[in-house]
Amino acid sequence: MTGLRRLPVLLATVGLILAACSSAASPTPAPASVPPASVAPASVAPASEAPATPIPGGLLDAVMKAGTIRVSTDPNYAPQSFLKPDGTYEGFDIDVANEIGKRLGVKVDFVTPGWDVITAGKWANRWDISVGSMTITVPRQQVLDFTVPYYYTPAQMAATTKSGITTLDGLAGKDICVGSATTYQDWLNGTLQSVSLGPVATPPAGAKAHPMDTDQLCAQAIKAGQNVGDGFLTAGPTVDQAISIGTPVVKVGDPVYTEQLAVSLDKSGLNDADMVTALNKIIADMHNDGTLTNLSMKWYKADLTKAPGA
Repeated sequence: MTGLRRLPVLLATVGLILAACSSAASPTPAPASVPPASVAPASVAPASEAPATPIPGGLLDAVMKAGTIRVSTDPNYAPQSFLKPDGTYEGFDIDVANEIGKRLGVKVDFVTPGWDVITAGKWANRWDISVGSMTITVPRQQVLDFTVPYYYTPAQMAATTKSGITTLDGLAGKDICVGSATTYQDWLNGTLQSVSLGPVATPPAGAKAHPMDTDQLCAQAIKAGQNVGDGFLTAGPTVDQAISIGTPVVKVGDPVYTEQLAVSLDKSGLNDADMVTALNKIIADMHNDGTLTNLSMKWYKADLTKAPGA
């Protein structure tokens, strides 16, 4: 699947695949303010025709000519992505990005802009794609293009052990630590427009978001004994990771919603239509050949690559 010579074959094969993020194929949103509502997984609509070669001057053309794809990532978001002392990166998202690069036949370079900068769009071609466990949301779809999901995670509430809280309702009126510009902050604020799967829970009455730059900083602050609230809301695997290294938190209640996580690209950048098509083909292949399942088991000890109920 590697090598520049394989790209025309890859793209020719995807004649019936179109980017899930196109306006014609965008999934219907399920706002968090609406009680349990089931939304179908983000899907790929068939296209009448797909390009057999990269669009001249487009993103795929630029990446193939450079021989490198620049991927934004978080250096402090274990087990999704983290920077090791030797300057290299590890994690589930890192492995997914490296596999994408391998199948495109290009090298992968990682860059680390802030999460709020990534989700805001207008990247000015400073990086090409984000493989950062980004949830598909309606507002993000206005500035970013999305591939089909490569995995799914539960948004899990936790409470600090010193709070003694054991139920979701017990967090009513409490401060809850979340990553800034995340769907977790939106959910607490009642503004979530996530393209979620299954029911979306109601936030605890009067609960307030205590935002930090990243989810991982919340876990680190709690472990250090800092007062950042009685609760902690993030992805289920991140809570598990925090507990495994001794962070004094416990899971509280069932997941509050399930996220669809996808590769994202900047709408305001180079024409990315054929890049999204190529990425959708690669992600579909990685689902079908078991690569994503194997990577999920490696990092999460569970297969998070299947949509709930699938």
